[in-house]
Amino acid sequence: MKTTNRILAIDDDPDILRVLRANLELNGFEVDTASNCQEAEDRLNEGLPDLIILDLILPDGDGVEFCRKLRTEFQIPVIMLTARDRVSDKVIGLESGADDYIVKPFETLELIARIKACLRRYRPEGDSMLKAGDITLNYNTRTVEVRGKEVYLTPKEFDFLALLMENKGKVLTRNFIKKSLWKGTQIYSWSRVIDVHIQHLRRKIEKDPSNPQHILTIPGVGYKFNE
Repeated sequence: MKTTNRILAIDDDPDILRVLRANLELNGFEVDTASNCQEAEDRLNEGLPDLIILDLILPDGDGVEFCRKLRTEFQIPVIMLTARDRVSDKVIGLESGADDYIVKPFETLELIARIKACLRRYRPEGDSMLKAGDITLNYNTRTVEVRGKEVYLTPKEFDFLALLMENKGKVLTRNFIKKSLWKGTQIYSWSRVIDVHIQHLRRKIEKDPSNPQHILTIPGVGYKFNE
């Protein structure tokens, strides 16, 4: 199971982003930042964070609409951090799908507490298992059982399967997979590292690797996990 949660902070104020990064990193989080909607979408395409901190007012869009769009695509906790303190703004923000709403200026201890509370709601501490069909993945022990029998996966195979299962039913592009699992590593366009890992996973979890029922290939796009 991951020991470090990654947070994407979206705000057009560079001072706010610096304060957020400094305080969150001091509390053990990894932090990515974006100053507008387009940058935020680029960061999401590079890999999904565990939580998003979102300003309501952005130079190229509205935080409420951005949150609504997020909710149609991902199940990621969202905390709105904004200077708008009217009750009506809070209601609109929460109804758009935000999990929490904090008004600037904020107390760091309160923000950290609310972040941890959101993360617990999405993955409670006792919930270390991920199940899909006949496959059970245990984050704590980093083990996988297929049809009741434990199978050995390499660390990267485990992370790859977890990524697929966490996004079951969704088509994951090859670029998204590459940036999620090999972030910071140069992988050439001709590399077959993704295909090789898919082949290994299919041999280990599919009843018939030549006719996979779980890890499906979406031609020209990527892969999808089918429960």
